[in-house]
Amino acid sequence: MTYQDTVAPTGVGGPILRCDGITKAFGGVNAVNGATFEVPRNKITALIGPNGAGKTTVVNLLSGAMKIDSGKVQLGTTDITNLERYKIARLGLMRTFQLSRELGGLTVLENLLVAPKVQAGESLFNIFFRPRLLKREERQNLERALDILQTYGLYDLRDNRARELSGGQKKLLEISRGVMAAPSLFLLDEPMAGVNPALIERIGGYILDMKAQGVTVLMIEHNLNVVERICDNVIVLAEGRTLATGTMKELRENKEVVTAYLGEIINAGPGH
Repeated sequence: MTYQDTVAPTGVGGPILRCDGITKAFGGVNAVNGATFEVPRNKITALIGPNGAGKTTVVNLLSGAMKIDSGKVQLGTTDITNLERYKIARLGLMRTFQLSRELGGLTVLENLLVAPKVQAGESLFNIFFRPRLLKREERQNLERALDILQTYGLYDLRDNRARELSGGQKKLLEISRGVMAAPSLFLLDEPMAGVNPALIERIGGYILDMKAQGVTVLMIEHNLNVVERICDNVIVLAEGRTLATGTMKELRENKEVVTAYLGEIINAGPGH
């Protein structure tokens, strides 16, 4: 079974995600104020904007970590507006966090083994009456977890407690744990933040590999050089609203975007 065979289906054709006028307020302050956008299927899309634009709040709303005040979110053909987060995850939408949230008391390998969305061992019937199924699935999950750890350079650390990892290693662990869950849509919250240039290159390569294997990626990212290099599409947020969408080249030519807040940054281009 290939990795692509494990990716959760979310409808056929069209955007994998649609957001229509979503809002979220905190104490009268509109953190997200009518954001509307689509995420194209099998592409890498960046969500960019200045601090306070509402990017992380949007990811929290999409993943079910926060409740939407108004508006609608559709994953494939399914309305996931204010659905419980575990149900959203089972539909194939997974996420990482800006600050890694590893299961510190478990080993690196165990962090991956708990990741698959639905496991036969969750059923008492299977435990008592289908032990062969459990053993087969456990063997398959173990083999896949070890393969992923090898790919992400964590194989030699598989028996270490997750809390013992460095910051960069924890970032890799969180991404690899998401991959283990076989997402159809993977939300990455600043995957390049706080890591060295060599690791940025590696993570960028892993994200491109995900796309090649059929995973759609929506990533919050401040490093516009990374966005330029690996992203097919860019969504620009400002004050909780969608200001523009397009490629980085198109956004540089969008006077509204440049005037609003990016200015010299977006015009700098690669290498700056």
